[in-house]
Amino acid sequence: MPDDTARARRRTGTGIGVVLALVLGAVLLSGDPDDGPPDGGGCAPRTVSSWKADDALTAEFARYGDDAARTDDWTGGDGTHSVRLPDGRLLWLFSDTFLGRVNGPPNPVGESSAWREPTAPMVRNSAVLMRDGRLERTLPAPLFADPAPDHWRWPVAARVEPRSPGSGEQVVRVLLWVRRTGPSPWIYGVPTATEVATLSLPGLRLESVTTVHDQQQVADPSRRVLFGTTLTEEDGWTYVFGGDDGRAVSRPVSRAYVARVPEGGLGDPAAWEFWNGSEWQTRAEPRPVLGDGRRAGVGSAFSVVREDGTYVLFTMAAGAKGLTTIASYWACSPAGPWHGPAEEFTPGLPQQGTAAYNPQTHPELSRDGRLVLSYDVNWMETAGAAVMLSRNVSLYRPRFVTVRLGPVT
Repeated sequence: MPDDTARARRRTGTGIGVVLALVLGAVLLSGDPDDGPPDGGGCAPRTVSSWKADDALTAEFARYGDDAARTDDWTGGDGTHSVRLPDGRLLWLFSDTFLGRVNGPPNPVGESSAWREPTAPMVRNSAVLMRDGRLERTLPAPLFADPAPDHWRWPVAARVEPRSPGSGEQVVRVLLWVRRTGPSPWIYGVPTATEVATLSLPGLRLESVTTVHDQQQVADPSRRVLFGTTLTEEDGWTYVFGGDDGRAVSRPVSRAYVARVPEGGLGDPAAWEFWNGSEWQTRAEPRPVLGDGRRAGVGSAFSVVREDGTYVLFTMAAGAKGLTTIASYWACSPAGPWHGPAEEFTPGLPQQGTAAYNPQTHPELSRDGRLVLSYDVNWMETAGAAVMLSRNVSLYRPRFVTVRLGPVT
């Protein structure tokens, strides 16, 4: 059985970010500025040239979360990822998620905000369907059951691909992070494995879950790599990015890694190839593409998008700005070299004492040359977190901005 501390974490939503240590660790990224010409990649340096709040998309999640018609649907969550389905629907995936009913406003202490009961149920993951810009329903949650006692699954990136290479049948493949309860400093769980779940189309029935990268034999948990924080597609390959948890112990920042899989092969462990520092190899020990373990590095929560041949990486900025400010990096190849930070911007937060984390791009929502990017919002301190998340439901929901990319100046 989980101990009382672990049980409390499930209740208060400290899965990916209530406590300050987690927010900092999951999103820190620092590096030496390097905005020079690419190293023979033939792409152009890209960075954020402008941004603005996407109030309509943020409001849609507030509308759906505040709807009190059901007691078993999504009212808030973090770890925001999305994937476009062949029939046009958008599948949104979340990690730790509040279910139940939202009340008010006003709330019991007289504040003009909607509120949830302190006993509102929380699950480790959920999925919500959107059609034509409107959220419609929550799939039975959790969508991915715990694999073992004191273990859980967090969904990350997903894509629609052939059931197998060359197949005419499509399925949804969802990357999953498996973690287990652990002592401090592993307050958000010890990393154990990367899995791939297969969902049927169009019904989204869970067909199977396969371990593609088991890390339990790596003795030092800080060196275990979980893949799937983001993925990109190019020339018949899916590039899957991941990170280690080096910052959870002695090292201040973590490292970024990349693997690749031929289209249709995400669920086949034998199809995965890892960048070993000089080439792609199966069953190889992955080598970092960004991070020196001291000053330059990346946490597990970052996102990569490809535009006009250039890969652009979004993460929270280094240092104290990592609680509020998003930075961008660029490269001509998934394996780098990565250049930056190039440009930073600070999106809005709902109130003092909150932090932004986990910036994720949603290319399927891009319009008019602007890229949609989400960021999660949470209360920074452990003390009083459960009260704050119950008293103000907007603290545990994604917010959105649109960004326009342009040349590095």
